Amino acid sequence: MGDIFGDIFGDIFGGAARGRGGRQQAQRGSDLAYEFVVTLEEAVHGVTKEIKIPTWAACKPCDGQGAKKGTSKTTCSKCRGSGQVQIQHGFLAIAQPCAACAGSGQVIKDPCNTCRGQGRVRETKSLSVKIPAGVDSGDRIRLSGEGEAGMHGAPSGDLYVQIHVKEHAIFHRENNDLHCEIPVTYVVAALGGEVEVPTLSGTVNLKIPAETQSGKQFRLREKGVKALRGGQIGDLLCRVVVETPINLTEEQKNKLREFDELLKNDNKNHSPKSSSWFSAVKSFFQG
Repeated sequence: MGDIFGDIFGDIFGGAARGRGGRQQAQRGSDLAYEFVVTLEEAVHGVTKEIKIPTWAACKPCDGQGAKKGTSKTTCSKCRGSGQVQIQHGFLAIAQPCAACAGSGQVIKDPCNTCRGQGRVRETKSLSVKIPAGVDSGDRIRLSGEGEAGMHGAPSGDLYVQIHVKEHAIFHRENNDLHCEIPVTYVVAALGGEVEVPTLSGTVNLKIPAETQSGKQFRLREKGVKALRGGQIGDLLCRVVVETPINLTEEQKNKLREFDELLKNDNKNHSPKSSSWFSAVKSFFQG
């Protein structure tokens, strides 16, 4: 019965936060979260940056203890250092945290003038944060002890740096692979040629075979992202987009019409995808 009542009333009146002898333990400082925005290049190659965080920090004049320098905390006279006082309710004696010392068992008679006895002060802290190569949006870096300082000398919390990668103008990332679109002219797609392709480590020449169709995808091995926790480097996948010419002169339009007539008068099938599509449409309407 004693154990049962001790568990029940201990949880209700804060017993779970007590240390030896029932004394209230100093509360650890709160954890902090910081959203860190990086470019895709910084995420792929890694970067070290300085951040500024408004937080509670340990008071330097009193070393985070709350008592004026040269003085110390004294034992609470009300609870005699136990951190608890007994309240009688009929046949039950219930222990409650001591109001005079907030359950700590000690009081500060001469508080620090800087922190007024809290043991911590508000300040903006500068930290150098190293972002490892390969991070992605949603990854989180834990900096132990860089959160808010606890009151009266209690340990500090942790700082969690949440990574957010900005949208890139050329590439988008899927796991460790990078994707991009490569526009090519109608002539290059038909006759073949080379186009210059950007990567995060420089430019490379990509050979476009003759008769390449729009949507064709080419893979550049190991031009993607190195995995954060080791492993194989991702690839760069380039999707070809055949660009239709615009702002044509009348002469250029006539040349295209002549070219189209040449294709129509030829017995060869120059548009296999169109032919198969129209055959499918015809079959659909004929049931």
